[in-house]
Amino acid sequence: MAKLVECIPNFSVSRERDEAVFQGLVDVANSVPGCTLFDVQTDGSHNRCVFTMIGSPEAIEEVAFRLTRQAVETIDMTKHEGQHPRMGAVDVIPFVPQKDVSMEECVELSRRVAKRVWEELQLPSFLYEDSATRPERRNLAACRKGQFEGMPEKLLEPDWAPDFGERKIHPTAGIVAIGARMPLIAFNINLSTSDLEIAKAIAKAIRGSSGGFKYCKAIGIMLEDRNIAQVSMNMVNYEGTPLYYAYEMVRALAERYGVHIIGSELVGLTPAKALVDCAEYYLKLENFDCRKQVMEYHLIDMNN
Repeated sequence: MAKLVECIPNFSVSRERDEAVFQGLVDVANSVPGCTLFDVQTDGSHNRCVFTMIGSPEAIEEVAFRLTRQAVETIDMTKHEGQHPRMGAVDVIPFVPQKDVSMEECVELSRRVAKRVWEELQLPSFLYEDSATRPERRNLAACRKGQFEGMPEKLLEPDWAPDFGERKIHPTAGIVAIGARMPLIAFNINLSTSDLEIAKAIAKAIRGSSGGFKYCKAIGIMLEDRNIAQVSMNMVNYEGTPLYYAYEMVRALAERYGVHIIGSELVGLTPAKALVDCAEYYLKLENFDCRKQVMEYHLIDMNN
């Protein structure tokens, strides 16, 4: 059976702010046989885009390199502004095992890509999550701390030499985090307020690093084009911390500040079970078995 790997690179550009650069990345993503571009999300306030691609390990490895080369050649971080934390033109490249591929294989894939982007593009990298060489580098937020502007000084610290590359950033493309990880869900909740401090307070209350939900990473950001604050989250284990946990806690905390949720969004692809779990919770389903009672699951099981 064919092996499949998912890759979800994040780039520090958006269609809203630079359509030509954005389209160039899309064209590269569609250029490698054996790789399918499933989804593209772009956000002008974040000034960021997220690609979701699935393909053979060989095709994914090649497209990850080509996209990185395109980003290095066309994105200038010295001119970049956006609400989302970032440290490079291609900010993060995660590889996720999907079909008949082990996490160890994805770790090796991530190392090959990191080695190549340094040798051919002079772009340094941190290895993160399951690829991390040090415990503190598993956490992407720890790697990214300081962002592009503070990274030159950070790389001179004893514990923060790049895993591949010299202790200096690429002058216009910065540095990238590359690694293998399990699926995560990018889940954002928009609030009926322009007060960024409320979103930041809620994010601090719910994120695991501040004593909130173990598998939730959260920050508060401002969506300038809509003049609303957002709680932006990465749910790194949707079974350990379901989406509805985060939603209900954000709702309750928002009420404390006299605001309410006006909408939420998913960035990129999401495992179906994460949404089925929400349906089960809100519908109060009893004795529910998604493998047997959701038609699509049932048909897949029958065909297997």
